[in-house]
Amino acid sequence: MKIVVIGSGFGGLAAAIRLQAQGHQVTIVEKRDKLGGRAYVYEQDGFKFDGGPTIITAPWLIDELFAIAGKQTADYVNLVKIDPFYNIRWADGTVFNYNDDKENLLAQIAKIAPDETGSYKRFSKDLSEIYRVGFELIDQPFDTIASMIKVVPQMVKLRSDRSVYKFVSRYFRNEKLREAFSFHPLLIGGNPFTATSIYAMIHQLEQNFGVWFAMGGTGALVKGLGEVFTDIGGKVLLETEIAEITIKNGKANGVKLKSGELLEAEAVVSNADVAFTYLNLIAPEHRRKYTDKKVKSMTYSMSLFVIYFGTNRKYENMAHHEIILGERYKGLLDEIFVHKTLAKDFSLYLHRPTATDASLAPEGCDSWYVLSPVPHLGGKIDWETAAQPYRDSIIKYLEENYMPELSKHIVSETRIDPLHFEDTLNSYLGNAFGIEPTLMQSAYLRPHNRSEDISNLYFVGAGTHPGAGMPGVISSGKIVGNMIGKSL
Repeated sequence: MKIVVIGSGFGGLAAAIRLQAQGHQVTIVEKRDKLGGRAYVYEQDGFKFDGGPTIITAPWLIDELFAIAGKQTADYVNLVKIDPFYNIRWADGTVFNYNDDKENLLAQIAKIAPDETGSYKRFSKDLSEIYRVGFELIDQPFDTIASMIKVVPQMVKLRSDRSVYKFVSRYFRNEKLREAFSFHPLLIGGNPFTATSIYAMIHQLEQNFGVWFAMGGTGALVKGLGEVFTDIGGKVLLETEIAEITIKNGKANGVKLKSGELLEAEAVVSNADVAFTYLNLIAPEHRRKYTDKKVKSMTYSMSLFVIYFGTNRKYENMAHHEIILGERYKGLLDEIFVHKTLAKDFSLYLHRPTATDASLAPEGCDSWYVLSPVPHLGGKIDWETAAQPYRDSIIKYLEENYMPELSKHIVSETRIDPLHFEDTLNSYLGNAFGIEPTLMQSAYLRPHNRSEDISNLYFVGAGTHPGAGMPGVISSGKIVGNMIGKSL
């Protein structure tokens, strides 16, 4: 069977490898000049900057992909475990050194709230049940009502109607601890105050299997997966943009390129943004459920403002991953997700991969990116004028609080904002993580992995089930691989 995969993010790569290994003729069509999608790599002035995902969990999902192709992960990429997973920092100078050492976690909790160590033990015990149920579902399709009804009793029992923050607050009274154990949905585009408590399992996933890094950066993992795909006979078309998914008698039968060329296929897998796919690649007459009105009525994840920069000195006081929380938590998240205004304060994720791999920067230098969650383009922010002042305020904040004389040590820099997500990554409203992971947009209620409107059209990536984050998007590739394999 000829199959076209639109886009080469981790979901597209995972589906393509599985399908090629099944014996299909698979072609990946990628708009940009490199594989990776949102995991693009920027290279300049001797620095390498991973454009997107940097946190690897559930490494066995990666091993599984290489094994399906008859290969071993270690032959293509070296994954190493990081310690600490993150430093979580607050404005008053408090630092939580976060890893999977239970004694360390209890000591960190005791440092903040000595009477709450027992709270963590109860939290961890109850969370293990959420993890058991939630992770069992990560690679199972939810494309029928029956599949959803089957798990409803468990979802009700686990009180999935609660948000992650509300779930965490049942155990911890201290606000810092509530923030430390509820921020994880932000890593997949969710608001801790509205994301279903199922997503609290991210903490348990990290505790069970660790946080990992690909030496050479996430781009090295993308490169390895791309090489595996072509090694087993897959074809890649770079700098090739799709104009339309061609449809005949309700079935996808290929794609039309912007060059006018037609690529015939017996199945099409879209790793493009789901909303963009429906709104821009499929003519309205072929859409019954996912009409323009339906697509635009869904809620979408926030966007991101990311500064990639290199310094000509090292800041050894900063870890590989730093979570820097501002003075406001709910108030800031309300501005991002609800009011969609650009706040003057921010919470940041600071990535310093050279803490683990010095090869990503010239000798004696550090490679960085700093990420700030911001509203998607449903707000009224003019990024043409707002970007530079916002960048300056972030650099100033880092300089004044964590990285002395940062401004004079930056020797390389580039950045992206919501306009990049909309224009370059073809993401509706410039969202960074697809459909927002709320209870009413999860499992069966998310856009399905198999299109409900078009036969032989499938979806992988952040916008479909199971959702964003590397384990989620890789699992979406597994779901689609199994769906197509079983349809033969």
